[in-house]
Amino acid sequence: MKSLLSFKRIRLFLLLPLSLAVSYAASRNPDWAEWYAATIYPVFSLGENRITSLLPFSIMELLLASLIVLLPALLIRLIVRVIRRGQERKTLLLRAAASLLCAAGVISFWFTFSCGINYSRDPFAQVAGLTVRPSSAEELKALCTELAQSANRDRAGIKTDSHGVAVLPDRNAAAETARGIMDAMQARYPTLKSGYGPPKAVMASRLMSYLNITGIYFPFTMEANVNADAPAYGIPATMLHELSHMRGYMREDEANFIAYLAGRSSTDPAFSYSGTLLAFIYANNALYSADQKAGRETYALLEAGAQKDLAAASAYWKQFEGPAAKAATTVNDSYLKSNRQEDGVKSYGRMVDLLLADYRQRHGLK
Repeated sequence: MKSLLSFKRIRLFLLLPLSLAVSYAASRNPDWAEWYAATIYPVFSLGENRITSLLPFSIMELLLASLIVLLPALLIRLIVRVIRRGQERKTLLLRAAASLLCAAGVISFWFTFSCGINYSRDPFAQVAGLTVRPSSAEELKALCTELAQSANRDRAGIKTDSHGVAVLPDRNAAAETARGIMDAMQARYPTLKSGYGPPKAVMASRLMSYLNITGIYFPFTMEANVNADAPAYGIPATMLHELSHMRGYMREDEANFIAYLAGRSSTDPAFSYSGTLLAFIYANNALYSADQKAGRETYALLEAGAQKDLAAASAYWKQFEGPAAKAATTVNDSYLKSNRQEDGVKSYGRMVDLLLADYRQRHGLK
């Protein structure tokens, strides 16, 4: 029993309640969370990211693959030891439980300080000087019309395959472009710190598609990971989205909005088109829910090439529909809710309020 309650084990286990306490304190004190996100977080996140960026492959992917092999092996080893050493069964099981609690403490502590606190920071709308408020269907239709027109202009510079569907010929070059675009955002939005490495393509991207995942920010290695098998038109926006998380903005609606702003600021048509079409999808879905006729009208404004891209993307994701995708969505929903995004996956829709606030600001509307 003494070994089970060693000082080292107690210290590691106590990281779990400490993490929960810090997370709760951050949720009750957004000013402190913002101070942490703007001062402390960039220091260690940049340091760690510069180290992990030295390797061109995803360390996250390597770690997860190792765990898939290691965890079953450890479980089998425990079972064998319990069977062979029946007189020590209780001690072995208690020791295994203690080890799990210690691991949970370390993981929780690391997660809290590498991204958990950032969920409670000031909204990005405050940084951008945007006023978020309820909007009329007319405003939403005007926004969708503008986004469709912008997407059409950007689509003219996009490379396509033999079927006229958008392609992204060089994903490595695109990753470097994404890094440059996000670095440039600091000049206008100081909290979007520059200096982070590029996003990384995941070798098991097809598996990500089965789980309905386009990208993952992995806080334990400070990496932005991207599904390179996903429809090409959306990959640039996904890169920008994950790089937004890396810069400390964890809310999904804000990461989407930042990806749109970053894409819009780019001279690269692949990025401006991807970000704009992402914004159009969210805005037009919201409009269709409020007024189906208006939603169909604004969708019809998209030129044929853009509609081909969306149709191809729909067909791509349809092939992965099934229990795995549903389970992954459920897990993601629970994760978002556990980090105070009470709407769960529906929180993605709040991006539309940010788009409308930005639209009013740009056009001088109250």
